[in-house]
Amino acid sequence: MRFTFLFALFASLFFPLQQAKAQTVDPEVFKEIKPREIGPGGMSGRVTAIDVVLNQPDVIYAGTASGGVWKTTGGGQTWIPIFEDQATASIGALTVDQSNPSIVWVGTGEGNPRNSLNGGKGVYKSLDGGRSWQLMGLEATRNIHRIIVDPNDSNTVYVGAIGSPWGAHAERGVFKTIDGGKTWTHILKTNEHSGVADMVMDPTNPNKIIVAMWEHYREPWFFKSGGAGSGLYITHDGGEHWKQITEKEGLPKGDLGRIGLAIAPSNPDRIYALVEAKKNGLYASDDGGVTWALVNDKNDIGNRPFYYSDIFVDPQNQYKVYSVFTYVNVSIDGGKSFEELMPAYGVDNGVHPDHHAWWIHPTNGKFMLDGNDGGLNLTRDGGKTWRFMGNIPVGQFYHVAADMDTPYNVYGGMQDNGSWRGPAYVWKRQGIRNSYWQEISFGDGFDVVPDPEDSRFGWSMSQEGYVSRYDYLTGNNYLVRPTHPDANVRLRFNWNSAINIDPVNPKTLFFGSQFVHKSTDKGLTWNIISPDLTTNNPEKQKQDESGGLTMDATGAENHTTILVIEPSPLNPAILWVGTDDGRVHLTQNQGGSWQSLENNIKGLPKGSWITQIKASNKKPGTALLVANDYRRLNDGVYVYKTQDYGKSWQRLVDNKDVGSFALSIVEDPVTDQLLFLGTDDGLYYSLDAGTQWTKWKHGFPTVPVSDLLIHHREHDLVIATFGRSLWIMDDIRPLRALAQDQSTIAKPLHLFEPPQGYQAAYQQPTGSRFGADALFQGQNRPSGVALSYWVNNEEVKKISKHTTDSTNGKKTKDSLFLKIYQGDKLVRTLQKEIPEEHGIYHWRWYMDAKGGPWIRRNPRESKQESGGGYLSPGIYEAELSMGNNDETKYQCTRQKITINPDPRIKGISTQGAEKAMAMMDKAQSLSEEINGILSKIKSDKEGLERLKKDLKLQEDEDHQALLNEIKELDKALTELQDLYVGKQDERQGITAEAAPSVADRIRQHYSYLRSRPDGPTQTEIQLWQHTQEAAAEAQQKVNEFYNTTWKAFTQKISEVTIPYFKPAQ
Repeated sequence: MRFTFLFALFASLFFPLQQAKAQTVDPEVFKEIKPREIGPGGMSGRVTAIDVVLNQPDVIYAGTASGGVWKTTGGGQTWIPIFEDQATASIGALTVDQSNPSIVWVGTGEGNPRNSLNGGKGVYKSLDGGRSWQLMGLEATRNIHRIIVDPNDSNTVYVGAIGSPWGAHAERGVFKTIDGGKTWTHILKTNEHSGVADMVMDPTNPNKIIVAMWEHYREPWFFKSGGAGSGLYITHDGGEHWKQITEKEGLPKGDLGRIGLAIAPSNPDRIYALVEAKKNGLYASDDGGVTWALVNDKNDIGNRPFYYSDIFVDPQNQYKVYSVFTYVNVSIDGGKSFEELMPAYGVDNGVHPDHHAWWIHPTNGKFMLDGNDGGLNLTRDGGKTWRFMGNIPVGQFYHVAADMDTPYNVYGGMQDNGSWRGPAYVWKRQGIRNSYWQEISFGDGFDVVPDPEDSRFGWSMSQEGYVSRYDYLTGNNYLVRPTHPDANVRLRFNWNSAINIDPVNPKTLFFGSQFVHKSTDKGLTWNIISPDLTTNNPEKQKQDESGGLTMDATGAENHTTILVIEPSPLNPAILWVGTDDGRVHLTQNQGGSWQSLENNIKGLPKGSWITQIKASNKKPGTALLVANDYRRLNDGVYVYKTQDYGKSWQRLVDNKDVGSFALSIVEDPVTDQLLFLGTDDGLYYSLDAGTQWTKWKHGFPTVPVSDLLIHHREHDLVIATFGRSLWIMDDIRPLRALAQDQSTIAKPLHLFEPPQGYQAAYQQPTGSRFGADALFQGQNRPSGVALSYWVNNEEVKKISKHTTDSTNGKKTKDSLFLKIYQGDKLVRTLQKEIPEEHGIYHWRWYMDAKGGPWIRRNPRESKQESGGGYLSPGIYEAELSMGNNDETKYQCTRQKITINPDPRIKGISTQGAEKAMAMMDKAQSLSEEINGILSKIKSDKEGLERLKKDLKLQEDEDHQALLNEIKELDKALTELQDLYVGKQDERQGITAEAAPSVADRIRQHYSYLRSRPDGPTQTEIQLWQHTQEAAAEAQQKVNEFYNTTWKAFTQKISEVTIPYFKPAQ
């Protein structure tokens, strides 16, 4: 009858899905599945904004380019992310309201308009120190670079919007609120390409504000700084009226570019302006900005103003000036000359270059904070020494790869922070430390391809196609960048060039310029196997002219280049290629001929950025394509699938499905129904081949997800983020199972296919095991095997009810049982409460067999089966059921579990492990016998105590002789207990026994036996013999006592009607 009901339920719920195609699965069922953040933190990421609570200077806030806002309350000892669930993770400005430090303002959208910047979604306000946030508007500004709060009025706030460099829009300039952000007034603007480069307020007059407006724009192939919209503006009435400062007041003639501003706190009439112009220069005013004069136009004032153009003044010395750019230079003569403050290269204590945020304590100029492309640094001695905050994991990864080592390693390159190799998990105690990561090459890191034949080697890439063959153990790297046989042909390599390895032949590599290059000798030599596959538009190849007023031809704008080369894992003749100018090609004969496919992709804007193509491992003509067009101010979402070699394409995702443009995608290697999508605002998944998409919010923040892969052996989802380093979602098979068959959710219980287990030896962490709090540790995978199971609480309630346990007669609730079988033999039983809510849960088994009871002076019955020795490597089966000790009410199909030996330890034999288990079984049987004896002794001691109390109540009779006898008997019973568990020592301090007890010998034997992976040696055999002899000797004394002394005593009181003593079993 029950099965008929379940079938009807299944039919009513799921048969209609043949038409609807998919059922929406409540995302809350995945709440227990949370990705692990593994780091690294040692190479952090771009910090863009800093502020400190002045009356509590250990409370520091740091905004990052695409990793959200971080907060410390201990001066940097620990940091927590506090901007996890907002619409964007890109931070351009951050300001604490010092009159009420619980109020924190955050402007989103980075203000450094390089090619990798991220856009924002408005200005946010917190009233509780970052615990919660409220969006206060200005979403259309896209990028906010400065925020100033009126020190006398918390409701008056100025927001400086730099705007997006990717296109013209009106929502730029200075915005003001006088009601705490409820409404805003646009009080300063110039044109649709110009926004706020800097904004400062006179510390003695909050109505006086100086603003640097900057005209600039960026295209994928070009950057231009400077124009009529740039200029310096001053207001003395809070923005009601503005005066532009021009060459009449002493600034340079002609177009201006980016301007950095600073007011000397000790003398607000002294103002500095670092001006980009035809000739860049540092200008100063000594009359509050009325007139200006050139102070310095040498190179020591800074470089690359498009990326950084900030200056700061010491709070006590108006002539001590810091210029913050690639390096940090300091002047003590009002800017006439500068010297480098702290080194970056060629020293052992270098501070990462490329500085974007700087904070000086307003009353202590020696306390400074520096935010750069590598993270956050702190000094308390004016810059003589620096502390790097290695516990803020905000790395900006472009790509991710993995090898097949055990444990496996992950690889990737970060913006301005090189390429790295690190463990997905470690067989060490504690977490994944920064010291476990190895930098394998420097520069801006991009793709890394580990060599499948030997993971010691591989290929790593930095900007403009500079790819190297690396050796991570020795650092013996060498360049393998392709060249052209014709010296007159200039190869065009993207900042983030295409590289891939043939999935069939690991000696074959592919690399992209405007051509596809192929190497069959691991990169030593190359052949060109395609024509120019780009538009080859000469108007988009003028990177040597890029920069505007200040040239910046670094290769970041290289265009009409190949971004993607994707070989088919099913047919080595098939290659898919995508470019940065919207072209998509396919060859089915290893480059003999090429088909242009982009015109078949309906709805994709011409010239879009083809960021990924993923070839199917199931059908050779099937591929997924991800494109975006945000570099032309188009936030559209473009994800497509072809199943006919590119002749037609189905759009899988659009703006109604996700919150931002797409960056990456991966299809499950087993079923095409399960997809994961990375966007600029996070991670999404689909259980129905892309029909419906859901954002993954459980334990994962809002952050750009730049790349995704699924590890084929361990079924983990590896997530590369552009702002929060690397994450791993362990074992996605439960999601795969639901994608394959959603009827699972109608079952009361279901046990999913479990991962393999490794009986690994665990080391202590490197360095010190006592790392305290400041040491960053990525989240390690816990030991044991995590078995995932499904619970439908509503269905469980229909089956489960309170029952009476036959073992103790008590009312009891049903429980879940996990039973492990070795063939037909039950070797382990685990029990836990049934979860209150429906969902997928994890049950961790430590690959141990059933253990014996603990030997205790006063044994007690345990509700849970104790664990014993490790089982031998092999194949086991797990069975999940629900019920109680008397009845199984629901039982799932068994799932196989493979238990592997530690691959690092040689010579482990299954036979040896089985011998060890057999010896452990004997020790467990002995422990059970001993506990039986100790239970008898405990019962008799309790009986003596009851008899003694009754005798003392009989005041009219003299029982002193019997009481004395009881005392001696109790003492004798205690001595018998001592034989097994040792004497009770009441002395204070650390005490020790002269001779080991039987329990001591069993524990010693057990400890030795567990540490012998090859089975028992003569040492364990001898220890077991000693244990047996000690147990036999103790048993003999017990028998002698009970057969003589105790027997005589019990006969003496046999006329007593109260049963004081239980008969011997």
